[in-house]
Amino acid sequence: MSTKIPACTDALGNAVRLVATAGQAGDCPQALGLLEGLSTRMVIADTSYDSDANRAYCAEKGIAVVIPSRPNRTEPLPLDEEYYRDRNKIERFFGRMKQCRRLATRYDKTVVSFLAFWHVAAALDWLR
Repeated sequence: MSTKIPACTDALGNAVRLVATAGQAGDCPQALGLLEGLSTRMVIADTSYDSDANRAYCAEKGIAVVIPSRPNRTEPLPLDEEYYRDRNKIERFFGRMKQCRRLATRYDKTVVSFLAFWHVAAALDWLR
């Protein structure tokens, strides 16, 4: 059994929201849960979060979307390459978190304790 941690970070790469999902769960359905209740002006994500539902939600809330189109889209949507470069901040966040061996190898037996330690590590990352 595996677990994925979809995350939402601020413009500085600090965690704002972390969620634990099953390893086989898709990334795209998690986006709405991550964005719910957040006040943001822009969402920068990778191709796995590209869906009409996610784009419609962001348009409804007035959030700018910087997500590359999936390869199977019949008409690719425009992408602001300059803003998309900032996506590396979330990758760097995960890199910093994976330095903690407990997170990288998932020693915890329950999802609750695993997610709790992610929260502790993210809080310590904020303090650095």
